[in-house]
Order: sequence, then structure tokens, then C-alpha cells
Amino acid sequence: MQSHHYISSAILDLETIEDILVNNKKLALSEEAESNIQKSRKYLNKKITESDVPVYGINTGFGALCNVKISPGKLTELQENLVKSHACGTGDKVNKDIVRLMLLLKIQSLSYGNSGIALETVLRLVDFYNLDILPVVYEQGSLGASGDLAPLAHLALPLIGEGEVYFEDKIISGEELLKIQEWEALNLQSKEGLALLNGTQFMSAHGVYALLRSYKLSYLADLIGSVSIDAFDCNLSPFDELVHLARPHRGQVKTAERIRKFLNDSQIAKNEKDNVQDPYSFRCIPQVHGASKDTLSFVRKTIKTEINSVTDNPNIFIEEDKIISGGNFHGQPLALALDYLAIALAELANISERRTYQLVSGLRGLPAFLVENPGLNSGFMIPQYTAASIVSQNKQLAVPASVDSIVSSNGQEDHVSMGANGATKLLKVVENLNSVLAIELFNASQAMHFREPAKTSAILSDVLNEFRAVVPILHTDVTMAPHIKSAKSFLENFNFTENFFD
Repeated sequence: MQSHHYISSAILDLETIEDILVNNKKLALSEEAESNIQKSRKYLNKKITESDVPVYGINTGFGALCNVKISPGKLTELQENLVKSHACGTGDKVNKDIVRLMLLLKIQSLSYGNSGIALETVLRLVDFYNLDILPVVYEQGSLGASGDLAPLAHLALPLIGEGEVYFEDKIISGEELLKIQEWEALNLQSKEGLALLNGTQFMSAHGVYALLRSYKLSYLADLIGSVSIDAFDCNLSPFDELVHLARPHRGQVKTAERIRKFLNDSQIAKNEKDNVQDPYSFRCIPQVHGASKDTLSFVRKTIKTEINSVTDNPNIFIEEDKIISGGNFHGQPLALALDYLAIALAELANISERRTYQLVSGLRGLPAFLVENPGLNSGFMIPQYTAASIVSQNKQLAVPASVDSIVSSNGQEDHVSMGANGATKLLKVVENLNSVLAIELFNASQAMHFREPAKTSAILSDVLNEFRAVVPILHTDVTMAPHIKSAKSFLENFNFTENFFD
């Protein structure tokens, strides 16, 4: 297995990124990428030397100051001022895993040769990634248009000896980092600051991180839902392939296929049922989980396009001899996709909580609240409350950020995507979904105890045995929070033996 991932024009997708992260691969620029970067910089230098025509962000001010011409001797100062003045982030610090992704995606975007950045600058970003030197970035400050200006400014600050970084498990200043590494601060050339700050890598990195977790949680929702199906003694007929081929949404068909696989040799599933129909939260798992899968596919396509694109401004086109100021930094495609994903994940949590509610209701031969002596013991009464609280919060978080826009830069930037706000609240929905599914599995495992000696499938028996090694069956009331925490950890560290991207 290669120890390095080579940045090139080859398509970067979720599987590739997962491979880079899981196998802790280092980054390196391919010959193609180095050539593209150098050609673009050479072209830009030539243009600046030969002409004094104002070109946005190269020899002019920024935003509403785009008509202010800057003299050639001030171009480095212009770019460094840009980075420093735009570093206005606040709020919580961004997860280090996401900062790592921001570095990867920024390097990828700069490698196409449409940004005019210097090779030395990109190589320094590669060094940051490979040495696990992660700039301190803050969650709040981006409008998701003109790029993720504030967070990307914080990402760029250490290049010029400013800002802060995570270095060997502590936070140090950018100035201190340069001394430790014996590096010189970079002198940013024309357009370099703008190339670093313009772009959608804050939103994109959140999207990639959320998608990687969401695909795993989607798989786990099917798996845990299957445990609940047997725990609630449900019919298998609603999962018959014929039903879903009659309405062949891909996600729906895939979900039903998975559930049939998970329950294939279940004794409980094969037993004759007294109940003719089951509640929607069980019977309609393929339709509901499937719709969320189809949303994942849409968002994945959008994110894939974005992370293989040039999103700074202006763009340099050497063959056509053009430098064009456009709007590829606008995050609207991401803003809509991130909001859509939050809604889809909130629905997975919503239906999961409904299954938990049914399991504790004292129906289908199960004791009320899944405890042997209800009354003396409250049993699993309150974990459902917790799930309900989290699901309610998800509904608030799923309100789209992308429907808002606030004018900025003195009216020059009069429509913005607010995709960055959509990105940060999406992470909370992802975390909440993990919690709700953990509570469902906690309840379903307990309910399955009352089905014994009847057996579920071999696949689900193995999962339950592993789960019960960390979250035991309860016979009397105990403090529940530690068990919910263990259940969440179990899902976060679940060992996937098949492709969860399928």
C-alpha cells in the first residue's frame, strides 16, 4: 500500500479520502500538479509586469474596494493585510479532523493551475498536513460566499507567522511555530492571499466529514432497525423484494435488501404472527431510510463536484489568455445540499425514536418499559425521553440556513449562501443521530432478552453479543447515562465488514 496520496487532476472521492484518513497517508504533489501551479504563477507574473490594467484582487482592493488601484510595490502588503484583516473568526474551535480536511481540499483546489499561487506556498500547506500542524480555525464568521473568508484566513495565518496552530497536542502561535520548524514566514505574492481565502473548503470539509459519518450511520440505522423489527416481533412481508420493485427508488430497494439480509435466518422473523400489520416506524423502514439514502447520494454528488473544482477568484486560464473575475466562491450548491442532508439525518433519528417508543410501550408480549418489575423499577422509561428531546432539537437544527441572506461588503456582496452555518449545525445533527440510534439499540437489545429462547439471525446475534459485552442486560434500575455513553461509543467504533458506501 502506498504511504502517500499524490495530489493531481485525478478525481478525489469519498472512498479516496477515507483511505487517506484511515491509513494516515501523507500528501505529495504530483509532477502534473507542480507543473500546473508553476505555469499559472509564471503567467500571472508576466501579466502583472506587462500591463497595469486593474485586475480584481491582484492589483486592486477587495470587495467594495475593488476599484481602488494598488501600486506594484504594495502587492505583498496587500495580500498579507487581506489575510490578517479577514481573520475574524469566533465561537468554538473547529474539530481538528475537519481542519485536516480543509488543508487537503485547499491543496487540491490550488493544484489545478487556475489560482496563480506560488508553488512554495502550496508546499508549505502540504508540510502542515504531513506534520499534523493544524491551524486553529473558528466555527463562526463565514457567510458562505466570497468563499469561507474568515475561517480560511485563520487557516492561512500561520503561513505568514500569525495566528495559532495545534502542534504536538498543544496550541502555539504561528510565530513560535516558525522558530521551532526553522521556517521563514512566507512573503505572499500578488493574488496569493485571495487564492488562500477565496474558496469553499470550510463548507466542503464539513460536508465530507458529515458524509463519511452519515454513510456509516445510515448503515447502522438499517442494522439497528432490523434488531428492533425482531424485538417487536414484526412481519417480514413489507420487506419483500416485489413490494419495492413496484416502487423502485434506489434507496428504498437497497434498504429492504439489507433488512432481508440481516434477518435472513431469524427464527423470530419466521414465526407466525398474531399481528397483521406493524406500525409505520417498522413497516416503512425501507421507504423512510431509503429516502435518506437517496439524499445522501445527491449530497455526495454535489460534494464530489465541489472538492474537484476551483473555487477561488479571479480564475486564470492560460490557454485562453484570460483572467476572469467570476463567482465560483459562492457556496449555494453546498448550502442547499448541507441543509438537505441535515433534514435527511433528522428523519433517521425521528423514526428511530418512534421505534424506541413502541418497544417500551408494553406491547407484543414485552413488559412495560422493558423491565422485570415495572413500578418498583422505571426501567427504560427515560431513555425514550432523552431520544425525544434530541429529536426535537434536530427539528430545530434542520431549519434550512440557506433560505437566509444578509447583505455585506457595502452592498457588493448582496446575496450570500449562509452555507457555513448550515455546515456547522449539520455536525450537531450527525452527533444527535448517533445518540438516538445508540438509545434504540440499548432498548432493542433489552427487548430481545425477553424474546429468548427464540433466536434472531446469526448476523444480529453477533452484533448483540458484542454490544452486550459493553452494555449489559439490566434487571433492576441503574444509572442509565453511563450505558448510553457506552452505546454511543459502540456505534462510533463499530467494525464495518462491508462497504457502507454502497
